[in-house]
Amino acid sequence: MNHKKAAQDILQEVGPDNIIAAAHCATRLRLVIKDESKIDQKGLDNDPAVKGTFRVNGQYQIIIGPGDVDKVYAHLIQETGLKEVTPDDLKKVSANGGKTNPFMALIKVLSDIFVPLIPALVAGGLLMALNNVLVSQGLFGAKSLVQMYPGIKGLADMINTFASAPFAFLPILLGFSATRRFGGNAYLGATMGMIMVMPALVNGYNVSAAMSAGTMTYWNIFGWHIAQAGYQGQVLPVLAVAFILAVVEKWLHKRMPATLDFIFTPMITIIFTAFITFAFVGPVLRVVGDGLTNGIVYLYNASGAVGSTIFGLVYSPIVITGLHQSFPAIETQLLANIAKTGGDLFFPIASMANAAQGAATLAVFFLTKNAKEKGLATSSGISALLGITEPAIFGVNLKKRYPFFAGMIGSAVGCLIVGLFGIRSSALGAAGIIGFISIPVKFYLPFFIAIGLSIVVAFTGTLLYGKRFAKSTDSDETTPAVDADTVPASAVNDGVIAAPVAGTLASLKSVNDQVFSSEMMGKGAAIIPTDGNVYAPVSGKITVAYPTMHAYGLQADDGAEVLIHLGIDTVKLNGEHFTTSVKQGDTVSAGTLLGTMDLSALQKAGYDTTVMVVVTNTGSYASVNRIDTQDVTKGDAIIALTKQTATAPIAANI
Repeated sequence: MNHKKAAQDILQEVGPDNIIAAAHCATRLRLVIKDESKIDQKGLDNDPAVKGTFRVNGQYQIIIGPGDVDKVYAHLIQETGLKEVTPDDLKKVSANGGKTNPFMALIKVLSDIFVPLIPALVAGGLLMALNNVLVSQGLFGAKSLVQMYPGIKGLADMINTFASAPFAFLPILLGFSATRRFGGNAYLGATMGMIMVMPALVNGYNVSAAMSAGTMTYWNIFGWHIAQAGYQGQVLPVLAVAFILAVVEKWLHKRMPATLDFIFTPMITIIFTAFITFAFVGPVLRVVGDGLTNGIVYLYNASGAVGSTIFGLVYSPIVITGLHQSFPAIETQLLANIAKTGGDLFFPIASMANAAQGAATLAVFFLTKNAKEKGLATSSGISALLGITEPAIFGVNLKKRYPFFAGMIGSAVGCLIVGLFGIRSSALGAAGIIGFISIPVKFYLPFFIAIGLSIVVAFTGTLLYGKRFAKSTDSDETTPAVDADTVPASAVNDGVIAAPVAGTLASLKSVNDQVFSSEMMGKGAAIIPTDGNVYAPVSGKITVAYPTMHAYGLQADDGAEVLIHLGIDTVKLNGEHFTTSVKQGDTVSAGTLLGTMDLSALQKAGYDTTVMVVVTNTGSYASVNRIDTQDVTKGDAIIALTKQTATAPIAANI
């Protein structure tokens, strides 16, 4: 690659004066753009140096690849005269100095707070769904499973207890996550959450009844009566309290003498924050939160099928803007008060929209002649059906436009049924074709009808429009000489890539980073690590060894180009929790220790520790297949390579 020319081309395509700030990680340029409407997207799509583009968190990211991105970045900085910044610095710029308005900044804050909580809420939600299967009548007969088999009643009670925990103690989880996001001590935030749900308080779900009945208990402080009200099921009061706590703590840290800071700052922070929580902030925001929840439920009920249809039509455009990242804040409140709200209104609609976009993407597979586009349509389409739509929307549907609109129409049709039957979920989960797990049994039949219609309408609409009206340029696209879904007729593998870490092998498509999950960088495998030692998976030369120590590139002796990426977004740590034993240009043998990653510290810091192993020159092979195994140790074969020879088509294993 001519790195200088690549930088110059990208600069022209993005706009010479259109970049506010630029950084890079192991695989991509990360840009904050003044005006994205000025970007020549078609030019970038056709640029041979660019493997893909996408927008996330206020950044426009251009995928270049390991070993090249740093060189292209250096020329880009030289051409523009911009100051070099780290990805973490760029995150601040994108949040404060870019095009992000205050409303979008708020959405970003809510996303940062709630996204880390989703696994806990999904776990509790799915356990709640499992309990519903055990105790619901009419699913397996006139009686519930518990009634038919009394011996499992204890199991059902146990599962119900497990399921209730994340929602009963939601303020603790929220306090931890929100305080960390606001820059305070997350453990003090969790402590405030504990204070807000102490058993000695009147349970948050019974506060209104206690007030009405006159049974509320109070603290009497010099004649000032402060209600001993708990905050179970509340979201807004906890968010406000976490913000106040972080501000107070940081203020004290700046002014408290070092000898006293460690001892007295936490105590003063807690007692001050707790007092104003119960005296002022909590009562006011409880009313606001309840009003917001009741208002949403009222509007939804009042608008009925018309409202759900409109919401279904616009849900995918909302995903493009990123506004959907704020929905968990509302969904959590709805589920925490499920007895009053009836459940989550958003989940069924998201399931229809995701399934419809996935069906539209799969229809593109039958329309396009381009092998690369076929592969992307298959992987991203299936991913969207299961609830992850970004690769499908940004990688396929928006580029052709008509599949995206067909998906919107399919979603609207499905959401019409959702509104007619009042479908709601009783838990969070995967919003797609398997979303029925989170839906009460009484809604199973209409849910299946709705999602079936979404898929059929979107798929058929895309297929018919694409065949009759769309001007396809597929015939002008050169199909690569190598089809990733083929192997030599002899089916003999010509090489293997070993596991660089010990852990559990997983599909690359399952990782929570669309650059890797969409296989833009190439095919490979993912490992959920159980050990922090990282070893060379092949014998060869170190081509990439970043100062951040979160990624390595190797040129194998047999020609394979391998990228090892340690964790997701770990570039932001600037090397913290990582060590390295090699440098760029070193020659290593398979099994050589490259470095280490502190798994415990990374997890405590909230980072996904998944290790991605990618063959970045996948196109040089007839097939790159993940080997069918589960638990691996360093040195175990995880990826099989087949060289280009006479080929016979078979299904890919990735």
